[in-house]
Amino acid sequence: MRMKEQPKTVLDEILSHNREFVRSKAYEAYRTTKFPDKKMVVVTCMDTRLTELLPKAMNLRNGDAKIIKVAGAIVLQPFGNVMRSVIVAIYALGAQEVFVVGHRDCGMTGLDPNAILSKAKACGVREEVFETIRNSGIDLARWLHGFRDVHEGVRESVGIIRRHPLLPPGVPVHGLVIDPETGELELVEEGYGVLA
Repeated sequence: MRMKEQPKTVLDEILSHNREFVRSKAYEAYRTTKFPDKKMVVVTCMDTRLTELLPKAMNLRNGDAKIIKVAGAIVLQPFGNVMRSVIVAIYALGAQEVFVVGHRDCGMTGLDPNAILSKAKACGVREEVFETIRNSGIDLARWLHGFRDVHEGVRESVGIIRRHPLLPPGVPVHGLVIDPETGELELVEEGYGVLA
């Protein structure tokens, strides 16, 4: 009896491509060091439209910047993973300037945390899990919140970075908004002054 061949998965396609990528030494075009050539760190959104557009719009090549991608380019808390990455980029990897780049038409604009939690329940996350999380002092609605306006989101993230007690004095922190269709950048916040 012959086994039915399983359909190719995305993982299969990735691994097949990767074998050829390595075999043909295509990686050589991307060689660089772990230190950002332009001495910058970018906190931006995970939106798929920005994968190639944002670096091109900012004139960034492989090796120029540390790029941290997170939903909405939101720095949610001063001692979370995003801020830790910014601090490591500055102290361990030589970054000297920080850019927060949100984008128009962001999925985090007006995101309803309750809709996300309802979907989690519908996918089988049990009520006792939510209860345990609440009893641990975690406000899931706050954790999943988005923003009313991308400019507001960028300003809040810039503010958290600027006020961080470990940010070296004099490190500029800028906020920008990119158009995910054209790549046009809009300056929202510049430098390292105190936010109004």
